[in-house]
Amino acid sequence: MQRLDDITAPIQQELVDFEIHFQNAMHADVALLDKVTSYIVKRKGKQLRPMFVFLSAKMLGQINPITFDATTLVELLHTATLVHDDVVDDAAERRGFFSVNALWKNKIAVLVGDYMLSRILLLSIEKRNMDLLEIVARAVQEMSEGELLQIEKARQLDITEEIYYEVIRKKTASLIATCCEAGALSVGAQAERAQMRQFGELIGLAFQIKDDIFDYGTGEHIGKPTGIDIREQKLTLPLIYALQNAPQAIQKELRYIIKNEYDVSARVQRAIQLVWESGGVQYAQKRMEALAAEALEILASYPDSPAKDSLIGLVAYTMNREK
Repeated sequence: MQRLDDITAPIQQELVDFEIHFQNAMHADVALLDKVTSYIVKRKGKQLRPMFVFLSAKMLGQINPITFDATTLVELLHTATLVHDDVVDDAAERRGFFSVNALWKNKIAVLVGDYMLSRILLLSIEKRNMDLLEIVARAVQEMSEGELLQIEKARQLDITEEIYYEVIRKKTASLIATCCEAGALSVGAQAERAQMRQFGELIGLAFQIKDDIFDYGTGEHIGKPTGIDIREQKLTLPLIYALQNAPQAIQKELRYIIKNEYDVSARVQRAIQLVWESGGVQYAQKRMEALAAEALEILASYPDSPAKDSLIGLVAYTMNREK
């Protein structure tokens, strides 16, 4: 698997320049707000979403100021949703650092997230980027819908595989789809928008399935499964498969654990074992690989270039990453 440093080689300078661009977009005159946003900027993650915007743009044309605007809007949205998610989940850490809500409490965290969403609106209006605003706003809507759909179905324990895909398409894939569509739009590649959006959606689906597999470890004696999704009564693809395809006795035991024993560590580990034995993790792995293969088919239609090679590398990274 390629290292991220190799994957980002064609856009290395753009990623460096983007940091300044993003810091400027986050700057606030209110001292407390500026302190919180500076803390967020300094603890950025792998920057996968900016990579998707820049590489999509570079594969289809020349990166330009609108590409930087698109990347900023997407990253503002991503950051705002992370801050709000930590409040909803009552999470004390994010990427190994204290979360905003852990340091400044929920009220300030919610307001900071709101501020970042407002910056998306204002920056779009200032730069007259109405097309970009439209696709980012659609992502906000879909991410909210996906989260609420998951909550609704989790309460009833009746998520089918079809509904699961709809949830993760909205919750996770919509943002990566927006990255790739925005990259195409920023370089005037109107004819490629829909195809690049589809590429991003497929990668987003594969990305989320990989995350869901992590929760079950990497085998009976390898890795340390967390069972966080089971503790949160969250039905993901490995568990959905087991609940629909395992022998009736195992299905019944799994349902009982999820409903009544989700906070008992030994029972959570038992559920993980049953999902493995029922082929749930193996099935999820195959579905992830099939989605990634579809994404690669889309890229095959474009001329070879360093940016295309890096997008292919990102597909492989999505499937093979270790966290």
